[in-house]
Amino acid sequence: MMGTKRSKYDTNPLDANEVRKTEDVWGQPDAGQTARDLRGATREIDPSANESARGNIYSEAPTRRYDTPQADSAYPSVFVPPTYSPPAPYQPAVAQNLPTRQKPTSRTVAGVGLPEKWAMVLPYAPFYIGVVVSLIELFLVPRKEVRVRFHAAQGLALHLAILVVQTLFGVVAAITDNNIGGKLFGAAATIFLLISMRRVWKGEPHHIAPVNELTQWFNEHIKPQTKS
Repeated sequence: MMGTKRSKYDTNPLDANEVRKTEDVWGQPDAGQTARDLRGATREIDPSANESARGNIYSEAPTRRYDTPQADSAYPSVFVPPTYSPPAPYQPAVAQNLPTRQKPTSRTVAGVGLPEKWAMVLPYAPFYIGVVVSLIELFLVPRKEVRVRFHAAQGLALHLAILVVQTLFGVVAAITDNNIGGKLFGAAATIFLLISMRRVWKGEPHHIAPVNELTQWFNEHIKPQTKS
């Protein structure tokens, strides 16, 4: 009876021939070497393995997640969006010597003998009345009257700016023989001066930014004739 045909992959661990084949492949154990018992729990095969590689910090690094930013990373990840601090809220600049909201009183201002409310309002009077009042107050009112001198300097600067613009409109009218623009500007300037008088009378802060530098120059360079 013929036996079953077997391939080279058919092995039987109980076959004595398999033991001989294994010894032929792996060789016989040396005389001084004791065969190790491979049964039981897994254990280290060679305790005397070289540990120098573990001492090198660059050979093996601890596993870490790349979706979490590392504080000690020299190069931040491109997958983590950067964080930005919110910008500081905008705060408008405060002009120097800008008067606070305070209704003018009826006390007499030193140097001119006028009540404070009139001394602060008259510098904005139209038809060049404010120009005369502003010059008088800047030359006579002492520097301790901060609010009065501020409005006198600002009124003078405003009248000077209006005069310059009206002069330009006059030149244009002489060239084009049309003075409509000058008349409209004059009416608008008069209305603005009246609004300025009303705001100061009610004690509302009134600061004209375009003439701020000229206002400070008048207040600093026109010295009062009386002692402060």
